Amino acid sequence: MDLSVKKLHKSNIDAEWIPMKLPVPTYELYGENEGSSSEFWLHCETIPSRSSLHHWEIRPHRHERFFQILYIEGGTGDAIFRDVVHPIHPPAVITVPPGIGHGFRFSRDIDGFVFTTPVAHLTTAPGAGSRLGAWLAEPHLTPLSAENADARYVAETLRRLAAEFERRATGQSALMEAYLTTALTLVARLSPARQEPSADAAERRMEALHGLLQQHFRAHRPASFYAGQLGISPTHLNRLVRSATGFSARELLLRKVTDEAKRELVFTVASVKEVAFRLGFSDPAYFSRFFLKQTGETPRAWREAERRKIGM
Repeated sequence: MDLSVKKLHKSNIDAEWIPMKLPVPTYELYGENEGSSSEFWLHCETIPSRSSLHHWEIRPHRHERFFQILYIEGGTGDAIFRDVVHPIHPPAVITVPPGIGHGFRFSRDIDGFVFTTPVAHLTTAPGAGSRLGAWLAEPHLTPLSAENADARYVAETLRRLAAEFERRATGQSALMEAYLTTALTLVARLSPARQEPSADAAERRMEALHGLLQQHFRAHRPASFYAGQLGISPTHLNRLVRSATGFSARELLLRKVTDEAKRELVFTVASVKEVAFRLGFSDPAYFSRFFLKQTGETPRAWREAERRKIGM
């Protein structure tokens, strides 16, 4: 739903928001034109650094290819997702997937960081056939209770992520990716939206399957291998995967390899030949044919087109 805002009086901040049905602009980063470049796959800045330029108000907009995480350490405000307004009380984490209209109104003492990363770089894609993927596909405001050890760990991890972004040190990319994945996984666990009854057998098996895929996808194991690891028949595995994702088990395996190939092509400087070897292909030419069949483009052409899109 498209959004805009209207100002009314409010006690704790300067304005209250009322959603209206008007067009929502699309930005790479708020206030910057399409195609703004970034030196790294992760962009980090303080929340005041950008919001202060816009009178502490980030009007409704959306990002086409980027996932955002806001860590609110101090101050107050409102977050608006689609037509719903959520009051912000620190400490809290806000997650916003691509394509979702969102905006913010902050008090002048707001403190914290905003992290922006291409959605293709997330280890679990929003909407993927898992609880985490489903959670990532929707915007959330998650409180961080000071009494909860995981919540304290999330806050510290995001502060470390921001500090590492500024360091430009050896091993920075791998460390930042670990921080990002850890923080997102824990925030999803802490989110009220994830406080559901225990997963049933099918959900537990899908979670186990995703773990096995991450461990073995470079070995190009057949679907029967994963069925054996899960203690079920290949036919049962196929039904399970199709129910959760809409794909057959074989299609899910192919998509996993393809998605990892895309990540390597966009976010590393490795040659196409090196990417092929990293993904377990002994013949780079076969890898190129595989990638062409899955995407309709050669690895080199796809890499060049995607890097142009995100300004790399």
